Amino acid sequence: MATLPPLPKNAPFNAEDLAFLNQLVQRSTPLQRSWLSGFLAGLDAAQGGTVAGGAAQPIAAQRPRVPLTILYGSESGNAEALAFKAKKLAAKANCDAKVVDMGDIDVGALSKAKNLVVYVSTWGEGDPPQRAADFYNELMSDAAPRLEGLRYAVLSLGDTAYVNFCETGKKIDARLEALGAVRIADRVDLDLDYAKAASSWTDALLEKFSPADAAPSTTVVHVDFKPIGGDEEPPEPLYTAETPCEAEVSALVNLNGTGSTRETWHVELAVDADGFAYEPGAAIGILPENDPALAADVARAVGLDGDASLVLKITRGYDVTTLSRATVDAYAKLTGRKDVAKLLEADAFAAFSSDRQLVDLLEAYPEKLTADQLLGLLRPLPGRLYSVASSIRAHPGEAHLLVGAVRWESHGRKRAGVASTYFADRRKVGDRVRVYVKPNRHFALPADGSRPIIMIGAGTGVAPYRGFIEDRIETGADGKSWLFFGERNFTNDFLYQLEWQDHLAAGALSRIDVAFSRDQPEKIYVQHRIWQQREDLRAWLEEGAHIYVCGDEKGMAKDVDNTLVKILAEPLKGDEEAGRVKLKELTKAGRYQRDVY
Repeated sequence: MATLPPLPKNAPFNAEDLAFLNQLVQRSTPLQRSWLSGFLAGLDAAQGGTVAGGAAQPIAAQRPRVPLTILYGSESGNAEALAFKAKKLAAKANCDAKVVDMGDIDVGALSKAKNLVVYVSTWGEGDPPQRAADFYNELMSDAAPRLEGLRYAVLSLGDTAYVNFCETGKKIDARLEALGAVRIADRVDLDLDYAKAASSWTDALLEKFSPADAAPSTTVVHVDFKPIGGDEEPPEPLYTAETPCEAEVSALVNLNGTGSTRETWHVELAVDADGFAYEPGAAIGILPENDPALAADVARAVGLDGDASLVLKITRGYDVTTLSRATVDAYAKLTGRKDVAKLLEADAFAAFSSDRQLVDLLEAYPEKLTADQLLGLLRPLPGRLYSVASSIRAHPGEAHLLVGAVRWESHGRKRAGVASTYFADRRKVGDRVRVYVKPNRHFALPADGSRPIIMIGAGTGVAPYRGFIEDRIETGADGKSWLFFGERNFTNDFLYQLEWQDHLAAGALSRIDVAFSRDQPEKIYVQHRIWQQREDLRAWLEEGAHIYVCGDEKGMAKDVDNTLVKILAEPLKGDEEAGRVKLKELTKAGRYQRDVY
């Protein structure tokens, strides 16, 4: 950034204010200076447009606002949050901005747009977010319209732990160009620590859409503190991954019986931070710590055994369980090892990285590194999200989680989930943890409490439904509720069994159907119970019921989705395509909501 000349010493400010203003001006962007000058001019105009001498000042003609569509496809809410932040900045940059969810738009609408910003995440192994899937498929189809005259830019979010890093954003970017749109800024592909880079990219992009030098220096920038479009901005949580608060662990209970093959912990967190709040269906983010033994192994592998301060840094702040292509590439370049570089060729990376972690790479190809070199290879340790298993109305100042401990062995080494064993092994009652709130407005109770709800989940996927029922009790909602729950064994794995039975007895839960897969020779899962009760399920849908699915996307959620398609298709002569259309209609109406992982 070029150095700007300082304010003149005879400016009407005292020395302290002058120094502050000089620092502010030097740090500002052209967009920020343009907005500030317009804002101050607007204030003067609103107060009569006079200066010390009393003469009215002329008001410059306002230039037309630039239309801007901000499109997002989001799975966990990160892309959505970036889109709404961009909208706020766009309003200050003379843009008439509207935020649109990919789940609520047809590709044909883009042909009417002039300027487009896309914020999109990648889900699973290179797939678009669930709500964005129809839009994405339509965009990629031969039926997509030409988009000449559209100026666009794409910001892609992803996770370098996956081979197809930011694949959705890459494909959307290329497809928009192929359809004739003009890219006005290079796409950026961002990892989990995306916040700062995304902010800088957005600032620079908005200057291109509405450059400061396109108007006279006296232009009054329109200041509007009301939402510009009809899009509704979700409320921002006070506590985020960047600004967490502390919570005390007040309860840790393993809900599984002694004979179970599972280890599922009910975790209660007491939060006394002002303004801590969440709605049913939200997630609670945990900023965990690594196993100190694994951090020590990583340090030992590069010849830094015994560096206690380094081990502490790794434990608290760096990701050492992910082995990404980017990390292997960086290690190869740092060490100059050709054998490491060969791991990036063809299918070699997938073969080596499968079920391995960073420590495996460092031990298989050992080199001595400095602490700075090692830390330079690592990304920040990301937070972990858990569906909240409580209602804050029922438990003021508390958040309850359902955490399944993850443990396995591969390549001769015992492995463990970072956050799950953080609670299971390394936290005890009275300890403090850092937490934040991740809202999810696409997995929420109906505003009308008389609406029936059908809740489908297996294992820890039952967590949000505990909060749903608690919240409906507290708000006096009288709509019917039906729970489908699946696990391995009735005796050892019926999570929250006594609570569900109490809710049934009290009428807060209208019905429950369970599937315990290992209690009989043939495997029975929740989708089988749903199919058995399909006539009643269709009747509930006729009454306006909302359906919720929470759990594993590749297993249970996919099977449930297919079963629902068949149930909706059955009255339509078994036409599964017609059934899928019906399910999409429920999704568009907000009556089919999924929280899967």
